[in-house]
Amino acid sequence: MDDLCGKKLSLPVTTHFDTVGVTIDFTEEAKIAIRSALNGDEGTHVLIVSADSGGCSGYMYDMQVTEDPLDDEFQSVEVDGMRVLVHNRDSVMLSGITIDYKNELMGGGFQILNPNAGKSCGCGQSFGV
Repeated sequence: MDDLCGKKLSLPVTTHFDTVGVTIDFTEEAKIAIRSALNGDEGTHVLIVSADSGGCSGYMYDMQVTEDPLDDEFQSVEVDGMRVLVHNRDSVMLSGITIDYKNELMGGGFQILNPNAGKSCGCGQSFGV
């Protein structure tokens, strides 16, 4: 499309995605690690769990502690007074996951068991549907 000045105009791109109600299970070790990561800011901060494009299997897990975005596009799961958010676009891929935490020198950190993953990488950080 051209506007009156001869410049190209583009229309916004919209993406449709399915949404399901999110459920997440947490091990006791994961709850302790999440509380530690929130560092006493449970009232203002949340943990966001997401699935980003990338990795050797198609998607990579990402977990970030951040100020609550107060956005209706996220679903909230409460775990022992802490809030964990999942964006609606990731809900189909992440609903039903179990989040664990391993305190080990090699391969330690958060581990995600995902029943929705059709394939996963040996590192455990990448999955495909």
